[in-house]
Amino acid sequence: MPVTDEAIDKIKGMIISGELAPGDRLPKEADLASRLGLSRSSLREAVKALCLIRVLDVRQGDGTYVTSLEPKLLLDAMTFVVDFHRDDTVLDFLAVRRILEPAATAMAALRMTETDIAELATLLEGLDESPTVEALVANDLEFHRRIALGSGNPVLCSLIDSLSGPTTRARIWRGLTQEGAVGKTREQHRAIFEAIAAHEPELARSWATVHVAGVEQWLQNALGSADEPPITASPTLRTRESSAQDP
Repeated sequence: MPVTDEAIDKIKGMIISGELAPGDRLPKEADLASRLGLSRSSLREAVKALCLIRVLDVRQGDGTYVTSLEPKLLLDAMTFVVDFHRDDTVLDFLAVRRILEPAATAMAALRMTETDIAELATLLEGLDESPTVEALVANDLEFHRRIALGSGNPVLCSLIDSLSGPTTRARIWRGLTQEGAVGKTREQHRAIFEAIAAHEPELARSWATVHVAGVEQWLQNALGSADEPPITASPTLRTRESSAQDP
């Protein structure tokens, strides 16, 4: 095992065992290196790596501390990885959303308070009758964020939030190109909301599945099969070449 990996494992072991708790300051570098049987250089590299994934926090002039280790903070590292996705992996992200969001929506139907539900209603009602695609997508993202938060599970909420970025462009693309997409999104949001307001978890789960699966199915159709003509690319999303452009 590389010495840096060994150093990471040893620090991780101290945290898991409870020897280092969230918010604790690590011993001085020389003392910790000696205690763990590591070189100071390998310890420094381990600390750098653990800082990148938000496990440790180096405070200039003060020392190195264990972070809060809260799910949202630790999952920032996953968000960093997700940012490197390619457009041809968006379907994979949508497939994961289709697994997670219905579960979160069902939980929200049981756990959201009347105040939470009223705020969700205000969000839906605040959207113009004929919104721009950008306004609709912003509203859509906030709608799903509040439902995930309403699930009461911070890990699930953070996972769903980290998946929002890769699918945002697909939502915009759909709104620009699919006839009736805006109206369909509003109708499905209303159905999801009404199921949550009625505290009907299975109905809420079903509507959330329909909602995400609809975007997924549309994107599959838009991208086409591998044996069809290639798809041209915008800076971030690909659109099918119209037959009128064929030579």
